[in-house]
Amino acid sequence: MTDLTEKPALDLTIERFVNAPRAKVWRAWSDPEILKLWWCPQPWVTDVRAFDFRPGGAFHTFMSGPDGGTSDNPGLFLDIAPMERIVWTSMLVEGWRPATPWLGMTGIFTLADDGAGTRYVARCLHRDDADRQKHVDMGFFDGWGTVIGQLEEVARSLA
Repeated sequence: MTDLTEKPALDLTIERFVNAPRAKVWRAWSDPEILKLWWCPQPWVTDVRAFDFRPGGAFHTFMSGPDGGTSDNPGLFLDIAPMERIVWTSMLVEGWRPATPWLGMTGIFTLADDGAGTRYVARCLHRDDADRQKHVDMGFFDGWGTVIGQLEEVARSLA
């Protein structure tokens, strides 16, 4: 098993209680039609361009804002443990081809039962402190915090 010990100089982490059952949170993550409803802070919108939900499968989102701004995010799913963990990276694309992302990172998302809801942990691993700080300066905590709130709202609405 890979050593995933948290490294504060390189990692950013948000842990939240999501007031929705883990099965609904998982569904919101694992269905690209649902994922696009919460993946980026509104009023930005997400186009899911690739979603091969398996280790080694492509994961490509394209976000656009009302002011004309865009964010193109091709990547790859590294690991998926159903109902427990999703790991993706912007450092590789489909076929494990090297990528040259605007911000290199690996995201680890874990889900665990927490009463009637879900303990949701989003952790972002960076190459170095400069990339980590760039992500902080871009608004990581506000942005990813907003997205978790949107995830909760969408998951709660699922039948």
